[in-house]
Amino acid sequence: MTSTSPSAAPPRRTQAQRRASTMGALVDAAVHLLGEVGYARTTTAEICRHAGVSTGGLFRHFDSRLDVIVAAADEVRSRQFDQFREGLEALSEVTLHDGLVLLRRACRAPINAAWYELLVAARTDAALREKLAPLTERYHREIMEIGRTMPVAGALPPDELDTLLLSIVHLLDGEALVSVVHGHPEHEDIRLEQLVRILSGQTLLP
Repeated sequence: MTSTSPSAAPPRRTQAQRRASTMGALVDAAVHLLGEVGYARTTTAEICRHAGVSTGGLFRHFDSRLDVIVAAADEVRSRQFDQFREGLEALSEVTLHDGLVLLRRACRAPINAAWYELLVAARTDAALREKLAPLTERYHREIMEIGRTMPVAGALPPDELDTLLLSIVHLLDGEALVSVVHGHPEHEDIRLEQLVRILSGQTLLP
């Protein structure tokens, strides 16, 4: 009869792993709160409560509430692009319509509410605006990089393509924000069809 040794205890996490776990919990909490209760109510105390981390623990990893907020903004950007790329990879062939549907879905994603909260707050918060500016630049740059892989990319000069892509993003961002209080779902499919026609070089007039 052979004896079995007791299961080995799981290895202890390193300090770096514990630090990453704590920071991740704080950032996740900030993302959730921004989308659920807004920028003003995403306080240090609430972030800590949702993350299960003490206030002292937060300030061991972040210099200020604003730094946690900015880390949350960058996390939203990262997750959005991961999800968008996964959506593209799941398609056997990417059409203009498919790309626009994915883009609208990204704008309407619950996680994107956190990004909208920060953009609105940055209008009157100079410190937040300064911190968000480089993230927004990176966000737009990544949109343009993905857009250059889309079917329409070869039909326009790069500068015009970039401007058109950002204009579409701004349109769908605005649609997502307005739809919260005054949606017009009956217009949404028509709007995408019109965008496809514009991008394909077709006229909107019969």
